[in-house]
Amino acid sequence: MKKFILLFLSLGLSCGFFGQTKMAGVVFDSFTNLPMANAKVTMDGNTLTTTDAIGQFTIECLVGKTLVFKMEGYKDLSVRLSNCATVLNVGMVSLSQNLDAIDITETSNPEKSMLVQPLSIVKMSDLEIKRGTGLYLNDAINTNVPGVYMQSRANSSGQNFNIRGYGNGLRGTNGVNSNFDGQGTKVYLNGILITDAEGITVMDDIDFGSINNVEISKGPSGTLYGLAIAGVVNMQTRKAAPNTSSINQNTTFGSYGLMRSTTSLEIGGKKSSLMMNYGKQKFNGYMPHTAAHKDFVNVMGEYNVSEKQTISTYLGYSDSYDQRNGELTIQQYDSLDYSGNPAYVKNNAHSAIKTLRAGVSNVYKFNNKVSNTTSFFGSSQAFDNSSAGGWTDKNSLNYGLRSVLDLNLKLTNKISLTSANGIEYQKMNALTTGYKMGADSTDLSGYNVITSVRSLQATTNSTGSAFTQWTLNLPADISVTAGVGYSVMNISLEDRLWGTTGLHPNKTTPKGYKANYKDMLSPSFSINKRINKMMSVYGTYSTGYKAPVSSYFFIPTTGELNTGLKPEKGVQFEVGTKGSVLKNKLFYTVAYFNAQFQNKMTAVTVQNPANTATLYSYIANGGSLNNQGIEVLVKYEAISKAGGLFTSVRPFANLTYSDFKYKDYRYETIGKDMTNKDSTVVNDYSGNIVAGVPKIVFNLGIDAETKFGLYANATFNYRGAMYYTSDNLNETKEYMLLNAKIGYKRTISKFTFDIYAAANNITSTQYYYMVFLNQLPDAYIPAPNEINFFGGVNLKYNF
Repeated sequence: MKKFILLFLSLGLSCGFFGQTKMAGVVFDSFTNLPMANAKVTMDGNTLTTTDAIGQFTIECLVGKTLVFKMEGYKDLSVRLSNCATVLNVGMVSLSQNLDAIDITETSNPEKSMLVQPLSIVKMSDLEIKRGTGLYLNDAINTNVPGVYMQSRANSSGQNFNIRGYGNGLRGTNGVNSNFDGQGTKVYLNGILITDAEGITVMDDIDFGSINNVEISKGPSGTLYGLAIAGVVNMQTRKAAPNTSSINQNTTFGSYGLMRSTTSLEIGGKKSSLMMNYGKQKFNGYMPHTAAHKDFVNVMGEYNVSEKQTISTYLGYSDSYDQRNGELTIQQYDSLDYSGNPAYVKNNAHSAIKTLRAGVSNVYKFNNKVSNTTSFFGSSQAFDNSSAGGWTDKNSLNYGLRSVLDLNLKLTNKISLTSANGIEYQKMNALTTGYKMGADSTDLSGYNVITSVRSLQATTNSTGSAFTQWTLNLPADISVTAGVGYSVMNISLEDRLWGTTGLHPNKTTPKGYKANYKDMLSPSFSINKRINKMMSVYGTYSTGYKAPVSSYFFIPTTGELNTGLKPEKGVQFEVGTKGSVLKNKLFYTVAYFNAQFQNKMTAVTVQNPANTATLYSYIANGGSLNNQGIEVLVKYEAISKAGGLFTSVRPFANLTYSDFKYKDYRYETIGKDMTNKDSTVVNDYSGNIVAGVPKIVFNLGIDAETKFGLYANATFNYRGAMYYTSDNLNETKEYMLLNAKIGYKRTISKFTFDIYAAANNITSTQYYYMVFLNQLPDAYIPAPNEINFFGGVNLKYNF
C-alpha cells in the first residue's frame, strides 16, 4: 500500500512538469512552515524573481547553478540545482529568531512581534529543541529559557515546570491525589489544553519528539489564560510545509538502550496540508527499575476554506509506560548508590498512561477589523500508577473550548485600538480508585500486588474564564495595554465507598463535598515603547490565581471537610528591554521582575490527645513568597555568509539571577518534645531563601554550519547550589554540564539525509533531574552521572 501511494504521488507530480524547462518552488519559514511572500530568488548576484503571496516562484532551470534566497530578517540560503523535475522546497531560518519575525500565540495587539509585547516571552524552534536528542523537552528548556527549570521524576515522566520560583511547593497531602505533578502552569498542545480542569498537568504522554515550536510566557497570566499563576507553555507539533510532499524516517539510538523511530508522511498543497506520524520509543534505564517504552501517533491537518476561513485539526494517541525507583536519600546520593527506594521497587512503581486527544480550530476573518478563532478540544485518559504508598487507577474525560474575538479599530491615521476578547471553558469527569498493596504469596521474592480497595472517588471539576484585553497604539511607537480576566472553578467529589464503612443514624462522615471558587479577577496593565525599528522597552503589571485541588478538601482520617481554603494569588511587576543591534547581529532580552505569591498552601499536622503520634495532616494557607530576579538572553550571529566555508556561526548565552525570600511564612512539621514524644514543631521561615531555586544559573553555547553540510553545536550549563529545605540547613552542590553534537546534512536530488552523533555529560558530572523539597530523608532523583552517547539518521524523500 505504501509503495502504491508513493508511485501515485510521484506520477502525479512528475506529469505536471514533464517537458518543461522551468522549475517551480516554494519558500517558507522553517520555524512556522508559513509561506513567505516577496522573498528574493537570486543567481550570480542578480535577482531572478520574487515569491508571490503564497511563497511560490518559477524560474528557468539551469542544472549545476546555485540559487541564493534572500529575505530581510532571514539568513541567506544557497541551493545548488540538480534536478529540474521536482518542486524546490526552501525553508528559511530567521536570524537568531529575529525578534521582528516571530509571531506570538495570544495577544491583543495584531502586530504580534515580540518587540511590541510588554512581557517576557521565549520561543524555541527546531534549532533549540533538537540540539540534544529532541526527545526530552527538559534539555531544551533548561538550556535556552532563563528563569524556567523543567524537572522530572524519571527519564521521561513526572515532568513539571518551575517558572520564576513557582513550582517548588511543599509536598502537600499523601494519598492517591498527591501533588507531585505540575500545578500553576497552563500547558497547551496545538491549542488543546493539556492541563486538566482541576489545574494539574501531566506530560508523560506528550510526544516531545514531534514538537517543533514552543512558546513560554513567564509570570502570572490570568488575564488571557485564567488560572495560570506561574505562566503559560504553548507547544506545536510539526506541520507539513506548503506545496510539498514527503516521507520521513527518523531513527535515534543511544546509551542505556535508547531507541526512537519516527515515520511520518507530510502532504502540503496550496490550500491544505496533512501530517501523519508514528513514533516508537524505548529506554532500558540508567538505574535499576527505570525502563520506559512509549508509542505515539499524531495527525495534523489544515485547510484554507477561503481567504477568510481556515480550519485546522489535531488527533493524537499515546501509550506511555515509565518505571520509577523512587527518591534517593542524601546518603545514597552522596555515595553514588543509585539502587533506589526499596519500597518503590517492591511495589513495581510506575507511571502508565494511555491518552487520546483531539481538537478542531476555526479561524474566520470577517473583515480587516474583526476576526474570530474558536477551538473545541477533548481528551480521554487512563492512568495506571503505583508508588511506595500503593496503587492508583484513574480514568478521566476532559473536554472544552476556547474562543477569541479580535478587534482592530483605526481611530486616526496614527492611533488605533485593538483587543482580544474571549472565553475558555473546560470540564473533567474522573473516577479514581486507590488500592493497598502487599506481598504476593505465590512469589514472595517478586513485586507486591494489589490486596484491597482503599478508596473509590468520582470527581467532577470545571473551570471557566472570560477575558478582555485592549491595546491602544499611540504615536511615537508607544502602546498601552490593559485587560482583566474573570475565572471560576467548581469541584465536587463523591465517595463511592461511603456505604461500606457502616451506616447508622449518627454517622457524620460526608458522602462527598463540593467547593466553588469564583470572583478570581486578574487585571493587567502595561506600556511598551519602541525606541527604533529594532529596540523596545516595557513595563507591566500582571496577576493570576491557582485554586486548591480536590485532594486538599477532604481529610480521610476524620471524614471532615477542610473548609476555608483560599486560592493562591500571584502579582508580578516587570520591566525590560528587547532588541536587535550591531547591524541586526546581536539579539537580546533583559528583564527585571518582582513576583509575589500570596496564600501559599502548606501542610498542618494534628497530634493525638496524648501527643504521642500524628493523627493526620491537612492543607492550609500559609504565607507568601517574594521573588525578584534578573533574566538576560543574548544571541549573536557571528557569521552568516551563503558562500563562505561557514554559512552560520551563532554563539548564545543566558543568565538568571534569583533573589527569592519567604515572607510571613510558617511550615509545620513533626518533631520530638523534651519527653521524646511526637510534637508539632512550628517553623517560621520568614526571611529565609526560598527552597528549590539556585541564586545563579547560566548557559553558554554555540551552533555552527558549513556549506558542505557539516554542522555542530556545544552547550555548557551551570546550575548553582540551592537549598532544598525551607530552614536553609540542607543545600545541593553546584554542577556544570558539557554537551556536544556533530552532524552532516545533505540533499541529493529528492533525498535529504541527516546523520549525527553526540555526547551528553562529557565530564561525567553528578547532577539531578529533581530534588524533592522538605521531604527528608528522601530527596534526590539523580540523572546519569557518566558520559552517555546518542546518534541517529534522518531520511527524507520529497515527492
